[in-house]
Amino acid sequence: MASLTPFHIAFPVDDLAAARHFYGTVLGCPEGRSADTWIDFDLFGHQIVAHYKPRAAEGDAAHHNPVDGHDVPVPHFGVVLAMADWEALAERLKAAGTSFVIEPYIRFKGQVGEQATMFFLDPAGNALEFKAFADMSQLFAK
Repeated sequence: MASLTPFHIAFPVDDLAAARHFYGTVLGCPEGRSADTWIDFDLFGHQIVAHYKPRAAEGDAAHHNPVDGHDVPVPHFGVVLAMADWEALAERLKAAGTSFVIEPYIRFKGQVGEQATMFFLDPAGNALEFKAFADMSQLFAK
């Protein structure tokens, strides 16, 4: 696989202190620059930025799409990790009492593209997916 360059994503949060704790402490992301309305984090070498935005109106229902028998939240973001790193993160999240949207499990078991995956929400309700492949060449396999 070719060397990848870091991606950048900015996403809304309604509580910067909660975001700082979740991304910095629970997920273990080193903090970069910050200001009164945003915080940079290093998410496994990628730059993610939590930007303050007041909470959306109640009734804005989340969207889901079916994948392998589960309702996957849309939108979501995350990182593809090495299997050992994924397993360690899953254990750290469980120890922190994280409520999973989709519990850690193996998706597409025995099929092309078999992968470990888990979904959870940050304190602002942003959906995150972390996944891993026993065989990284399966990342884009059909």
